[in-house]
Amino acid sequence: MATEPPQRVRVTSSRRGTVRPPAPSTDAEGRHTAYLSSLMRAQLLLSVRVLVVGTLALGALPALFALVPSTADLRVAGIPFLWLALGVVIYPAAAIVGRAYQRAAERLEGQYRDLVGPR
Repeated sequence: MATEPPQRVRVTSSRRGTVRPPAPSTDAEGRHTAYLSSLMRAQLLLSVRVLVVGTLALGALPALFALVPSTADLRVAGIPFLWLALGVVIYPAAAIVGRAYQRAAERLEGQYRDLVGPR
């Protein structure tokens, strides 16, 4: 079985497409990048704190009801304490925590704007 030799290809130029290296960042760009990553880290830590506080607060209620069974029979103004705790108290508490989170996030962003200045 005779196989044909591969077809020859003519190379006309050894020049490839040029790849430009990234432009070196100026000091201001590096500073802005560092400030931005610092802002993102601070906001992440703030979010984690709020999540932990909310989880502990919501997790404490079932623990309270399990550890102190008499709370299941407790009534306030004729309404079971369990209903008041889960249906009434949770929502204003969540709104207060949400507002505190919003104010803290805005404060962090304001500090970032003060550091960076006008671009």
